[in-house]
Amino acid sequence: MNLIRNYRNWRRYRETVNELSRLSNRELNDLGIARGDIPFVARKSV
Repeated sequence: MNLIRNYRNWRRYRETVNELSRLSNRELNDLGIARGDIPFVARKSV
């Protein structure tokens, strides 16, 4: 079960990173996120 949970968390992390990476710098700025902070924000979502 731990393996399945880890895989789901990893998928959620990757999806979040991909979605945020598609945003423009202006859109990220509107959200209060710097491009370099995307991995940190994505980790918090898991």
